[in-house]
Amino acid sequence: MSVENLSAFFLASVLLGLSPGPDNLFVMMQSAMHGRPAGMRVVLGLCTGLLVHTAAVAAGLAAVFAASELAFQALKIAGALYLLWLAWQAFRAPVDAPAEAAAPALEGWALYRRGVLMNLTNPKVSIFFLAFLPQFADPARGALAGQIALLGAVFIVATLLVFGAVAWFAGSLGGLLKRSRATRRLLNLAAGTVFAALAARLALAQR
Repeated sequence: MSVENLSAFFLASVLLGLSPGPDNLFVMMQSAMHGRPAGMRVVLGLCTGLLVHTAAVAAGLAAVFAASELAFQALKIAGALYLLWLAWQAFRAPVDAPAEAAAPALEGWALYRRGVLMNLTNPKVSIFFLAFLPQFADPARGALAGQIALLGAVFIVATLLVFGAVAWFAGSLGGLLKRSRATRRLLNLAAGTVFAALAARLALAQR
């Protein structure tokens, strides 16, 4: 694969990461609510999910979700229910506790798992990878599976850079907002509303 092709793909991946979407909104809200380290754990979870999607495209498994309405709907419903559960948790989050103790149960692997589940339960990601990655692969330059794996790795690097920046800035803003009880309540309401909106968007998504 040529350097020019990889560079064009990297630029396209960065621009896609910067465009408003469920994943970067998810990172922003989690980082604002729980801090920059929490946001970075979510980013790592999302990127782990991208590894799975890359492997699925390379193996041809993503085509199942593009062809099977049942598989698409089942995964879509699971993702929407998970987002609704997160919305419920955000609406019920305490506002009287100190900001640094607002979510003691959401440390370490719990936040990482949130990112993984958020990514894996969105069938649109699989279909997007199935449509996007092969456009930059060239059968004349070797095995397509290897090229898809390389493109997936480049996409993950771009995602780490963009979403890492989102987590950093949102964490800083969230730290300021959580200094009072009223702003903590508003932040919880905003997070719950965003998660509920993402659930509705996913539930209404079409292949």
